[in-house]
This record gives sequence, C-alpha cells and structure tokens, in this order.
Amino acid sequence: MTADAILGSVELGMIYAVLALGVFLSFRTLNTPDLTVDGSIVTGAAASAMLCSMGVNPLIGLAAAFAGGACAGAITALLNTKLKIQPLLAGILVMLGVYSINLRIMGGRANLPLTTSDTLYSKAAEVFPAEWASMIVGVIVLALIIAIFFFFLKTRVGFALRATGDNEDMVRASGISSDNMKLLGLSVSNGFVGLSGGLLAQYQGYSDIGMGTGMVVIGLASVIIGEVIFGTSNLLRRLIAVALGAIVYRIILAIALTFGMQASDMKLVSAIIVIIALSLGVLGESFSLRKKKRGAGNA
Repeated sequence: MTADAILGSVELGMIYAVLALGVFLSFRTLNTPDLTVDGSIVTGAAASAMLCSMGVNPLIGLAAAFAGGACAGAITALLNTKLKIQPLLAGILVMLGVYSINLRIMGGRANLPLTTSDTLYSKAAEVFPAEWASMIVGVIVLALIIAIFFFFLKTRVGFALRATGDNEDMVRASGISSDNMKLLGLSVSNGFVGLSGGLLAQYQGYSDIGMGTGMVVIGLASVIIGEVIFGTSNLLRRLIAVALGAIVYRIILAIALTFGMQASDMKLVSAIIVIIALSLGVLGESFSLRKKKRGAGNA
C-alpha cells in the first residue's frame, strides 16, 4: 500500500467523518434509525456542485449543501412526528422522493462534473502546498465541526436533545416538546450529512446521482468502529472516536483493494466490516461482564 493511497484514504476519511458525526447525532444521540442519509448526502453534493459550476463561491455551495440536507431531515422528522409514520419508513420515503429532487437540482443530469470549476480544494491548493492542501482543508473543517458538535451538545438545547434519545417520556414530562427536539436533531444531523456530500463533490470533482448508495452503512460503520477502538468515556472523546472511526474505515477499504478486492465488492466489504465491528462490541461487553463476575467471585 503506497503513501499516496494512505494519504487519499485519510483525506476521504475526514470527509466521511463529517457524515459519521451526522449519523452519530441521529443514531446514537436521538436513538433514531434514519435512512434519509442516502438521499440527503446526494442533495448536498448536487447543491454544492451546481453552485460551483455556476461560478459561485465554494463556501456558499457548502452552505447550500448543509441547508439542502437539513431540509431533507426536517421532512423526515415531520413525517414521523406529525403524521406518525415510523422513522425507518419516513426515512425511506424521503430518500425515494429526494432522488427526483436531486436530479432536478443537477439540471436533469445524472452526473455533474466540476473539472473547470473552482472548489474549496482548488482554492486551498493556491494557498497551501498542492500535495497537502486537501489534508489541511480536511483537518481544519473536521476540527471545526467537532468543536461545533461538542459545544452544541453541551448547551441546554443539546442536553434536551440527548435526553430525548435517552427517555422521551421524561422529556415530555419536563415540559419540553420531544417533537421539536426530533425536528431539530434530524435537521442538524442531515445538514451535516449534506455538508459531507458537498465536500465530497468538491473533493472528487463531480456529483453523481448514485453516490449516496450505502452511505448510511458507511456512517454506522464509522460510528461503531470508532466507539469500539477508541472508547466513549466522555463526549469529546466520543466525537473524536467517531471521526477517527471514519478514517480507519477508509484505510480498511484501501487495504482490501490492495489485496486484490474489486471495486464492485466494496459494498460487501462494508457490510462485513459493520458485522465485525458490532460483534466486537458484543464480545467486549461479554468479556467485561465475565471479568466483573470473576472479580466479585474472588472477593
């Protein structure tokens, strides 16, 4: 495995880390399985790519990517809270509907190239050394987003959001609208997923209508791998672990390609990684329980 392959995996991993943090907010914090991710990431990529192709500032493209993803998440939350549609089904319905919207955003084209357009990464290459520009952008963006997540989840609204995922009945008894918390949580979650899509489109130099397939699996794999390997002792460590989990995930995929796996097999590899990561979590809990029982018996 070459140094360029490792560097590329880390750069992509930092973009997917933004996706993983969004999935962490819905999957872990709100305790809500959200399949909107496969659609909202393409919405972000489409919005970002279209604006960049029109000559708009890449940062505005990323803001539009966040807004597009947030709108998709808000629709899922409203279907769930107002129409009482199950979260999984609500996410699937929005994911299906957003497919057509994404095509319209890209002007009816399945693929929108950015080869001649300015992007955040091409702008960064004018300021930093070209070979390190993407890495520097990734580090800055990821550090900023982790800080935003940390301080947001430490606010009163953030605590209410976390409490909604832990015990929705208790939150309602405290006079807090759990519906509003779900609306906020899924909007912010998919907003960051859309932002990840915008970054991915600008990094790769194109947006594709099929690029969202399996993204929820990537997000879940990153969350689980990060938690199993790096631990969850406090909130900041947990957020950093999720981000590092995405980078480890991309490196594992790169290693699989190095060993001769075909690109078409990557979805299978992703599923296997998630299964192994989940199994490690269960085995770890079982080992800890046995250790405690053994300690109690010796005492």
